[in-house]
Amino acid sequence: MAEAEDARTVAAVFREEYGRAVSVLMRTTGDLGLAEDAVQEAFAAAAQRWPADGVPEHPGAWIITTARRRAVDRFRREAARGSKEAAAADLADDAPRSEPFGDDRLALLFVCCHPALAMPARVALALRVIGGLTTAQIAAAFLVTEATLAQRISRAKAKIRDARIPYRIPAAEELPERLAGVLAVIYLIYNEGYSAGLGEPPARAGLCAEAVRLARVLVRLLPHEPEATGLLALLLLSESRRNARSGPGGVLVPLAEQDRSHWDGVLIAEGTALVRECLARGRLGQYQLQAAIQAEHAAAASSEATDWRRIVRLYDLLAEVAPGPVVQLNRAVAVAEAQGPAAALALVDGLGLAGYHVYHAVRADLLARTGRAAEAAAEYAEAAQLAPSAGERSYLEERGHRLAGA
Repeated sequence: MAEAEDARTVAAVFREEYGRAVSVLMRTTGDLGLAEDAVQEAFAAAAQRWPADGVPEHPGAWIITTARRRAVDRFRREAARGSKEAAAADLADDAPRSEPFGDDRLALLFVCCHPALAMPARVALALRVIGGLTTAQIAAAFLVTEATLAQRISRAKAKIRDARIPYRIPAAEELPERLAGVLAVIYLIYNEGYSAGLGEPPARAGLCAEAVRLARVLVRLLPHEPEATGLLALLLLSESRRNARSGPGGVLVPLAEQDRSHWDGVLIAEGTALVRECLARGRLGQYQLQAAIQAEHAAAASSEATDWRRIVRLYDLLAEVAPGPVVQLNRAVAVAEAQGPAAALALVDGLGLAGYHVYHAVRADLLARTGRAAEAAAEYAEAAQLAPSAGERSYLEERGHRLAGA
């Protein structure tokens, strides 16, 4: 019993402190690989010593101090020139400085999301060094082999080292462009978990929790950035429906059919308050507008009671700040409720999104509602083949079979 409790304690500290510890060691060593190795060694030492010695009063500080000592030892073992000996001495003398929570972590997040790195590498690296997920967990989440994922992370670290990507929060004039990349990575992490979470391994669904956690860190550190607040609001409002979006066997339950009493009122209240807060600043962005759309759904007692015309107007604004066919597809769904399925079908048919499972699913629904059952069944079959999760495939196949039978 005591051993299990000790293991849980170390695991909890790992979740809370891993990203911060790596960030601090990255600042002091300038080497992301060395920083990670030293922090991992420190946690291994904690797993051995804390059960006997007790958990220290400040476990995060213990981990950072121990990791710094391991880094000094590594420098001294590998020193081939006086410069490395000097670096080891400097590191040993560098006492931990008091930072406002997360400054180091935010700087590291910007390093992981540098535009010099490909987007898959940014996502993997952020989950590894900020989220503290293992290589195996990330590989399972993105359905790639562990060796492939490890190589992706290794190359990203080498790129950071070789390109001498600076470890810092970008200057004010750089922030809008660089912040957009960080927000996009967090959003992509969440969407990967959300779209693939139905009936899939827990590792993939766990991506949603990691994305929310990273978004909270970002808002705490950049509280006056409305798009950061908007992204957190969007993720919270999406998460509020988690318990209602699947039925037995993980089969998808679409929004209109969900039992809204199973929606999380606490998350809805927090997300809605954040939407009001960021929209009041008058600097509209794509995440704020998406969050506002989700807040409209959350405020309605049913799909029929939803203010669909207002949602169409919000999509019009979203199309101005983030134009694209997927936005237009989602707008068409709202148009179907506000103006009828025929009007929406005319919009959908011109989007050129063949091969995207949501496009085929939306088109199938609209065809069915306009009386074109055979065409709708074929579209459902196409959507099912393209769907990323077992839960969505089951739902789409059932709809298609029902229409084909009729």
